[in-house]
Amino acid sequence: MKTPQGIRIRRLRLAGIDRTYDVDFTSEDRVRNLSVVAGAFSSGKTAVLEFIAYGLGAKRHPRHQEVLRKVRSCLLEVELSGDPHVIERSVGEPSKAAYIRRGTIDNPDAVFIEARPIDPPGSPDSLSTLLLSHCNLEGVQLREAPTQRESRTDPLSFRDLMWLAFLPNERVADKNFLFENDRMRKHKLRQVVDVVFGVHDDRAVELGNRIQALESRFNHAKSDLSAARAFVAEQDPAALEGNPAVQHPAEQELADINNQLADIDRQARAATDFAARLRRSHQHAAREARRAAAVVRDRETQLARMMPLRAQYADDLLKLGMLAQAKQLFDPLRVTTCPACLSQLSTPPAAVDGHCSLCRHELRPAHGELTLGAASALSAPQGGELDVAAEVRSTKARLKEITAYIEDLDSSLASLKLQAEEARLLEEQTAAALDEATAPAVSTYLAARDDLHRQREHALRRLEQSRSTAKLQEGLAKRTAAVTRLEGQLATLREELRALGDATRDRDTVIARISARFGALLRTWQYPKVSLPRIADDLTPFVRGESYHEASSGARTLLTLAWQLAVFEIAIESGAAHPGFLMIDSPQKNLGHGGQRDAVIADAVSISDFYHHLGTWLADRGTSAQLIVADNSPPPLVENDVVVRYSRSEDRPPYGLIDDETESMETEAAPGPVRRLR
Repeated sequence: MKTPQGIRIRRLRLAGIDRTYDVDFTSEDRVRNLSVVAGAFSSGKTAVLEFIAYGLGAKRHPRHQEVLRKVRSCLLEVELSGDPHVIERSVGEPSKAAYIRRGTIDNPDAVFIEARPIDPPGSPDSLSTLLLSHCNLEGVQLREAPTQRESRTDPLSFRDLMWLAFLPNERVADKNFLFENDRMRKHKLRQVVDVVFGVHDDRAVELGNRIQALESRFNHAKSDLSAARAFVAEQDPAALEGNPAVQHPAEQELADINNQLADIDRQARAATDFAARLRRSHQHAAREARRAAAVVRDRETQLARMMPLRAQYADDLLKLGMLAQAKQLFDPLRVTTCPACLSQLSTPPAAVDGHCSLCRHELRPAHGELTLGAASALSAPQGGELDVAAEVRSTKARLKEITAYIEDLDSSLASLKLQAEEARLLEEQTAAALDEATAPAVSTYLAARDDLHRQREHALRRLEQSRSTAKLQEGLAKRTAAVTRLEGQLATLREELRALGDATRDRDTVIARISARFGALLRTWQYPKVSLPRIADDLTPFVRGESYHEASSGARTLLTLAWQLAVFEIAIESGAAHPGFLMIDSPQKNLGHGGQRDAVIADAVSISDFYHHLGTWLADRGTSAQLIVADNSPPPLVENDVVVRYSRSEDRPPYGLIDDETESMETEAAPGPVRRLR
């Protein structure tokens, strides 16, 4: 089967801190034509579609409480013209860039990650430009005033193209379905439809401008590739040969060497088990040697501390002897002679009626008799004097005890040193015996280990060199792919330009085909009293001669679904520049689910007819297309197409998109009203 042009959705992964939340749209590694996301109300079905749109460049993502608590990034696995790619954007604050790499989510083809900005969408390196290039719409400019040739133009954005690839819940059955309340958006929607079908105004001029712009970029890409080849040829000529390998042989060689090292270690341990007794003896001898050395260090430390203490007590004893001698040599001062006439006093001076008996000076009350030198000395109690003899005896006793303890330490230190030396010699002997017993068994393994370590270092050097070469090759492959892609786009545009003059289809023909399919869909779905169904020139759907604005809520649901599907199906069948996928949210809105219900339409229309048509068309004319539908209760007809069903019941997992955020958990986490995922 021919590789489909455009974009296909393969897998959505919401990555959290400790786990992921996945939705898979493939079967046997192939994209499903029809995928149904089923489940109860407020379980996360709409969030799945909105996260897909976010991965494709939408400005915002769902901001429900459970999402902000649990999710950190959104990974969207897509096929771009048949090649798998992964687009990653952060969750929280809407990211301003998307990171793209080749391969699948679980198996990347390359380590190179390309960052592409979201805005401005017209930038050559933006995500929008990349996605549009796979829809053959890169470089398209939309004129603000089509009737004026000098009108200012804006680049087509992939977000504009998503109007034809995503029908959200709020647009289903909405009276503003075609943006009637916004003149600029309504005008741009018509331009987008015209561009997709290649029938917009000034097609030839627009193709010429696009070809000219692409030629400039193509020449620049070729120059960039040539310069890159010259640089690689100078740095590593081997990188010019072949493509970057996913796994270099050195990686497997390194893994084999590590396994061999582990085997050698196990064999060495097994071969030296017989030396267990010697090893235990050596360990015991080592412990005894350490204990004996510690005892010696302890005794030496105590001896070093006691020597200064003994000297201090000896010095105190000397000072006490000098004090005793001083009492004998110097008589204490006593007043026994009159200082004026030097006559011997018959009585020592005393305090008499508050006056000194010697000089008759009045004494202060605070002094009392103790202020008189001789009198106080004679009257003072003898118990306050220092007993020098007692202090001498006490100091001598302490000095004797310290001296005896120091002598004991000194005498035991010699034997302890001898024991420590014997323990050390015993430890050396047991170590030598252990080495002698195990050396013959270990030496072989040591030589093998040394050889393996040398091989390992060599393999590491080759692996590092191969990684550097792979990076250079990947850069060349990227530039080569860009040149090839631009060359293919140029060939396609030139072919379109050559065939433009012979093209028989015009806008009226395209609108007529869409109108015919629109009417056929309504009849297939048993639309009540269907008559005169058509799509007007301004894309407004009509039935029974009236605009869709005049229809009931349930009728508008069918009319908007029919309009979206008619455009999608005709685009796929005619090979138009459509992305190739369509997402529809809530096709049963107003038909039996939700707050409003159109009884007349709901009773007349069976939702099985809707799904039966999808299956029939996809099996016949839409084999290359992809449809993703989010529905509360799809019929049993599409049970095999349900990729996930959210129960919103803790007894029937999965509870929802964030399946570990249940109702009971949210009640505990949020004191106020909780906004659930749709």
